[in-house]
Amino acid sequence: MISPLAYVDPAAKIGSNVTIKPFAYIEGDVEIGDNCLIMPHASVLEGTRLGKNNKIHQGAVLGAEPQDFHYKGDKSFLFIGDNNDFRENVVISRATCKDASTTIGNNNSLMDGVHLCHDVKIKDNCVLGIKSTLAGNCILDDNIILSNNVLLQQDCHIGSWTFIKGGCRISKDVPPYTMMAGNPAAYHGINAVILSHHKMSERILRHITNTYRLIYQGNISIQDALIKIEEQIPMSEEIENIIQFIKDSKCGIVWQ
Repeated sequence: MISPLAYVDPAAKIGSNVTIKPFAYIEGDVEIGDNCLIMPHASVLEGTRLGKNNKIHQGAVLGAEPQDFHYKGDKSFLFIGDNNDFRENVVISRATCKDASTTIGNNNSLMDGVHLCHDVKIKDNCVLGIKSTLAGNCILDDNIILSNNVLLQQDCHIGSWTFIKGGCRISKDVPPYTMMAGNPAAYHGINAVILSHHKMSERILRHITNTYRLIYQGNISIQDALIKIEEQIPMSEEIENIIQFIKDSKCGIVWQ
């Protein structure tokens, strides 16, 4: 299943039933799990650890050196889980510092031209649209959709079940269950269609809507909004997630 026209370093660890097409390039300090597919002209570079059932399409580069002036050539990693799809020309960099890692979970889809800079963390079930770019140290929680040409500045944290529309430039944290649109990016309601599709109850959707109404339309500070949420909104796992996300935010949330 490995083409004689591919370059595979003898030190690379290749699992069972892996297909490596002609002109693919695999460096030595690489692990590729079972049932992966590496298409022509894809590169899997040192420090990359691939799980099972991943597809790497033409021109993708996994494990590139970080584009960070602080990088001094230390050994760092790219850890990738299972069942991910990396489309054409995706570029993913390793971490900057020694023994640190860029990390991608399971069941993610990265479309054509997506670029992940150093030390990015992506959890599970995310879709990153064509030519979206994540700067260093960004974090994406579960079940996030970034439409085409979304730009995340360094250190942004995107909460779970978020939908960011095409062309948005994000410079602050985006709290969970929301939709963001426009430039500058602004709150455009909750991600109700997707949440309903995944069986979230009408009652919880209403509570999430009321929570964000206090945050974005209450004409009060974020600190006062959090107090009113705890006083007025029935607690659930989802409301607690919103409160904790905002309290943990290091650069503040998108605020419009």
